[in-house]
Amino acid sequence: MIELGISTFGETTEIEGTGIIPTHDERIRNMIEEMKLADEVGLDLYAIGEHHREDFAVSAPEILLAVGAAVTKNIRLSSAVTVLSSSDPVRVYQQYATIDAISNGRAEVMVGRGSFTESFPLFGYDLADYEELFDEKLAMLEKIKANEKLTWEGKYTQKVENKGVYPRSVQKDFPIWVATGGNIESTIKIAQKGLPIAYAIIGGEYRRFKGLVDYYKAIGRNTGYSDDRLKVASHSWGFIAETDEEAIKKYFHPTKQVVDAISKDRPFWRPLTFEQYLNSVGPDGSMLVGSPETVASKLIDMIETLGLDRFMLHLPLGSMPHEDIMKAIKLFGEEVAPRVREYFKNKK
Repeated sequence: MIELGISTFGETTEIEGTGIIPTHDERIRNMIEEMKLADEVGLDLYAIGEHHREDFAVSAPEILLAVGAAVTKNIRLSSAVTVLSSSDPVRVYQQYATIDAISNGRAEVMVGRGSFTESFPLFGYDLADYEELFDEKLAMLEKIKANEKLTWEGKYTQKVENKGVYPRSVQKDFPIWVATGGNIESTIKIAQKGLPIAYAIIGGEYRRFKGLVDYYKAIGRNTGYSDDRLKVASHSWGFIAETDEEAIKKYFHPTKQVVDAISKDRPFWRPLTFEQYLNSVGPDGSMLVGSPETVASKLIDMIETLGLDRFMLHLPLGSMPHEDIMKAIKLFGEEVAPRVREYFKNKK
């Protein structure tokens, strides 16, 4: 059965028409309420990303997820992502095993190289080692997961001789997902490890990822992994309101705020025009913006086209009034998710 959830980075940008930028502490407290509501309306997953810059409130998702573990009952809790390249794999495992204990087996970790690189100089890492750092630390994290006593020696990580790593996770096969923006080399490496993959589908047409997903599956099978190991998730930007018109109108300003800010740092990004935005929210675009009926219909097609096992709606992108976010979560859980689940239930 398809899993449906929410991803968020806790963005802090100007709220349209107010001139107000939410403070980090306000946004963090609101996210706890959003996490609780996502659980109450029956969503499957809530995932929080790690960033280290002024326009994002969350630099330590594991702390927020631990709070969420204590105030929710059923929803799975994950990072989205943990920047493993600039983290200590021992601490990452310990932190998420602790969340697993608090939640009684509902924790996951989603690791990635980091599309934002502020954490590298902040924690004393060299961007020249970007790829090697991630590969080595992922291998170390996998070994920690598989072995209570760790023996390890690497180039970029500490030497450990037969030391226990505690606490151990509640789940015997603790889930480690790997996130990527769609890099072919990353897809190959993840498939060869038999790890579940999460694609950030945030630009252009979502159908362009079909070949990449098929490639991941083919490489994984060829390496010897069964389909139940080769799970595929995606996260896409989106917003839900009572009508298409309301959703499209309310979502443009916060989306433009984020895209325009990123375009200042990345030469291949451009400030967002309204025409580009409309293309992205259209039938073939990667954003899911509209009424529950519109979003459910597009989501069903995305899941079928790409063969997804899990979908995360990135909500919100940029800052929006808290009441609008809560309403969108409620519509996602109570109106969109039942439509999607019923469709795939009847298709079996």
